[in-house]
Amino acid sequence: MSNFLIISLIGSVLLTLALNLLPAIFPNAAAKAERKIVEKMQETQSDRLDPNTPKVRVFFPWKAMLIGSLILTVLVNIVGGIAR
Repeated sequence: MSNFLIISLIGSVLLTLALNLLPAIFPNAAAKAERKIVEKMQETQSDRLDPNTPKVRVFFPWKAMLIGSLILTVLVNIVGGIAR
């Protein structure tokens, strides 16, 4: 267990250093990414046929979530019953 803790701490420090040093190594990357995001947003905005349609479409798979929840509940109950 202590090995895992040491490895995760070292990994956390290394990832933090890498994320803080990447902008210094690639100074134009952030500006380039921002330009691409703005262009994509403008493209999406101009592609809308009807300006009265909502700007954001929300996809919520409630039927699949309900079925998945029921199946997982049954499986957990079966496994719990077998384990006793």
